[in-house]
Amino acid sequence: MKKFAKYCILFSLLTFALVASAQKKATLIVANAKVITLDDRNPQAQAVAISGNKIIAVGTSAEILKRKTNRTIVIDAKGKTVIPGLYDSHLHVIRGGRFYNAELRWDGVKTLSRALQMLKEQAQRTPEGQWVRVVGGWTEYQFEEKRKPTLAEINEATGNTPAFILNLYGEAYLNQAGIKKLGINEDTPNPNGGLIQKDRFGQPTGLLVAEPNAFVLYSTLAMLPELSAAEKANSTKLFMSELNSLGVTSVMDAGGGFQNFPEDYAITDSLSKINELTVRLPHYLFAQKPGKELEDYKRWIDMVDIEAHDHDDQSTEYYVQGGGENLVASGGDFENFTKPRPELPPVMETQLKAVIETLVKNRWPFRLHATYNESITRFLNVIEAVNKEIPLNGLIWFFDHAETVSDENLLRIKALGGGIAIQHRMAYQAETFISRYGKKAALNAPPIRKMIDLNLPVGAGTDGTRVASYNPWVGLYWLVTGQSVGGTVFAAKENQLDRIKALKIYTQGSASLIHQDRDRGTIKEGYLADIAILSEDYLTIDAQQIKDIRAEMTILDGRIVYGNPLFSKFAPAIPRALPAWSPVNFYGGYQKN
Repeated sequence: MKKFAKYCILFSLLTFALVASAQKKATLIVANAKVITLDDRNPQAQAVAISGNKIIAVGTSAEILKRKTNRTIVIDAKGKTVIPGLYDSHLHVIRGGRFYNAELRWDGVKTLSRALQMLKEQAQRTPEGQWVRVVGGWTEYQFEEKRKPTLAEINEATGNTPAFILNLYGEAYLNQAGIKKLGINEDTPNPNGGLIQKDRFGQPTGLLVAEPNAFVLYSTLAMLPELSAAEKANSTKLFMSELNSLGVTSVMDAGGGFQNFPEDYAITDSLSKINELTVRLPHYLFAQKPGKELEDYKRWIDMVDIEAHDHDDQSTEYYVQGGGENLVASGGDFENFTKPRPELPPVMETQLKAVIETLVKNRWPFRLHATYNESITRFLNVIEAVNKEIPLNGLIWFFDHAETVSDENLLRIKALGGGIAIQHRMAYQAETFISRYGKKAALNAPPIRKMIDLNLPVGAGTDGTRVASYNPWVGLYWLVTGQSVGGTVFAAKENQLDRIKALKIYTQGSASLIHQDRDRGTIKEGYLADIAILSEDYLTIDAQQIKDIRAEMTILDGRIVYGNPLFSKFAPAIPRALPAWSPVNFYGGYQKN
């Protein structure tokens, strides 16, 4: 009898919950849409109802509009495509945000002549004491001219305004004014793993080359003047808004060189406290002192409660997720495909084992930059050795990049419970990769299909803002077409993905890397209300145009955080960039010309 009564109570509670759910009204409705839910049981819909920060119903417009009250915000999507918010699993947004307003972006520019014209115009408006800078995100193969700018062209365009132009993580150009400003001369030595090119008279030309260590590039960049604290806050907000304009709602920040914790996190810390972050932002801590990485991680473990991931409905997720992407400098296998693969020093294993042991003991998740299979083999040897002594036991960990990972090493990663975060670096470097390693090596770089077939956790990202653009639609274009931004078809047909699978990797896949896929990445009842209304129909648009898609509106946690002119009345106003001479005020971010 008691058992029967217990079942009756449970049945009543369940019935009450279902009735309550059915009666729940919406605070926000998106209707008259073509909804790609990524829910295999309910793949398409017309409308979505949101209450607070959760999706409460998905269905036809007629069904969903029954949830409307006189306070409900109703968005008529006008037949446009709606997708789950994109999740970039590898983006340097905290660093990129601090400098966004100071940088002229060549991302997406279609001709070198236009790029040089932008450079000239920005040099003329840049005030004394500041630099005009182009900091990665472009490749010569995106230009119709299929070439890089010459130093003569850069000097002619910039005149007496110091200039720094970074070409991915391969090389950088200083104009003559920049050489003078930094005091580089015939006596300036080459840094370890880098080259300061000199002419036949021994004078610096302005070309800096990673051979293949990128230290010469980002150490030079670190010498340039920074923005003020207020300008950095404005800059970070505008960079997040730029990401929102591309449909991005979540980012895993991968740390970065010259990004010190906690000092260089002060801007995002402050924005988080006042709930002005417009992307979810779990972030990793990147050790900064070669040879002393273990000291950094021990100090940070004492400082950070790694399990403190809680957030309420009034704040956006922002917390330390773990250690990486570079755990030790000796493990840096730089991805400059114009140069030979770097041989990691013998000390790497000892240093890396000490760091990973410490992270595993303290249950700190970790991610590890790993471009080449040769490096991955050695990294796995270390992880396997640690696992024998201190079992990983489900600890979150994954490799970043893995362009040349072997079948054997994929199996080893799976056996250790790891995952892989892939990025669209080959969309920017396929031509240089092929010129060094050949077409055959590029066919499965990285072997995405094999990763999926093994049921490995696989997430997608950009690695923006330097080694590639931050635009995720370039990544989706690459995943679907197997082409570079220069139009080179390099990926094997079997290594190209259908559009739904590609979108799943950029949403559910990224979330799966850190076990978040049970409440995001799908437009489904009970899931987080992160969605984007797109400018084009992703499923039917010509594949070559996928990289030009943008968001018309982006919703994060049930809040409208971005709206283009069609939806601007629903969205917060986007402030002008500070300082007034910022390139963002004149060109914006990703270009379409």
